[in-house]
Amino acid sequence: MDNPIHIINLSRMVVMGSDLWGSVKPTIEKLGYKNPIVLDDKVTRGIVGKKVTDDLNCDHFEITSPTMDQVNSVGDIIKKEKYDIVVSIGGGSVIDVGKLAAFNVSVPFISYPTVASHDGIASSRASIRDGEKKLSVEAHPPIAIIADTKIVSQAPYRFIASGCADLISNYTAVLDWQLAHKLKGEYYSEHAASLSSMSAKVTIDNADVIKEGLEESARKVLKGLISSGVAMSIAGSSRPASGAEHAFSHALDMIAEKPAMHGEQCGVGSIMTMYLHREDKYKTIKEALEKIKAPTTAEELGVSDKEIINALTIAHKIRDRYTILGESGLTEMAATKLAKVTGVID
Repeated sequence: MDNPIHIINLSRMVVMGSDLWGSVKPTIEKLGYKNPIVLDDKVTRGIVGKKVTDDLNCDHFEITSPTMDQVNSVGDIIKKEKYDIVVSIGGGSVIDVGKLAAFNVSVPFISYPTVASHDGIASSRASIRDGEKKLSVEAHPPIAIIADTKIVSQAPYRFIASGCADLISNYTAVLDWQLAHKLKGEYYSEHAASLSSMSAKVTIDNADVIKEGLEESARKVLKGLISSGVAMSIAGSSRPASGAEHAFSHALDMIAEKPAMHGEQCGVGSIMTMYLHREDKYKTIKEALEKIKAPTTAEELGVSDKEIINALTIAHKIRDRYTILGESGLTEMAATKLAKVTGVID
C-alpha cells in the first residue's frame, strides 16, 4: 500500500534575542520580500509596533478583536495594496488575525509575539471568533518568528505562567493522542509526540527557575512554545498539543461568565485529565503549576465550581477527536468527583 502524502510546513527562520525590533527589516530582506504591512494593536503599537513600522517605512493596521470580520478586512487590504508579507506584532489576537488573513490570500506572515501565553505564536492554527462561535482554523505557521526575550519578559508575569501551563498540558495531549491511536487507529507520529512531550518535561524540570522579569525565563518559555508549534507542524494537526484538557478549556470559554487565559485553563484541565490517565501522576503537573504560580483551582481561575463541572461534562462534544473522556463524556457526578479529588474544586 502506498504511503499517503504528508506535507510538513515549518518556519524558515527563528530570530531569538533581546530588543529585536531592528531585526525585522533584515529578516524580511533575507526572505526576499519587499512590501510588508504591520499588524498591531493600541498597546503593542506603543511597545514596539511603531518602531518596527518606522524602520520598515510601511503601513500598519490596528487589530481590535480576533474576529472573522477583521480577518476579511485585513485580507482585502493585502490584496488591494499588494502587500507581499504580513508582520503580526502582539498577543494571540493580533497573531491569529494576521496568520489567517495571510493564509487566505496566500502571502506569508511573520510572528513577533509581545507575550508568551500560548503556543499560537508558532503554530499553524488560528483561534478566531465568527459571530458567537470561536473557531480553531487551519492556516500556515509563520515563515519567521521574532522571539524578543526583552519584550516578553517585561509583559505581566501572568502571560508567561499561562504559556508554561499550556506547555505542561502537552503531557496529557500526547497521552490522549496515543490512546486514540491505540483504540481508534488514528495516525500517530512518534517524532511529533516526543517533541511535544519534551517541551512539557523541560518546562516542569525548570519550574523552580521560571521567574518574573527574567529574560532567561522568557527565553525558556519561548523555546518551548516554538518547539510545540513545530510538533504540530510535523503532525499536520494540533494533536501533539491539544487533547481533552484543551477541549475543557474551549468548553469553559463557551460557558464561563469570565473565562481565564487559554493556557491557564489548559493547565487546570491537564491536572484532571492526567488523573484519568495515570492517577499517580496528576500531582506532578499540579506541583509544577504551583511553582510557576499558574492557577490550579477554580477559584484561582476565577470561575465557579459549577462552570468547571459543566465544562467537564460537555468537553467531549467540542470537536470530533477521541480523548480520555471517551465518546459519551463524563456524567455530572463523575465530573464533580474528578474535580474534587484533584483539588480543583472544594
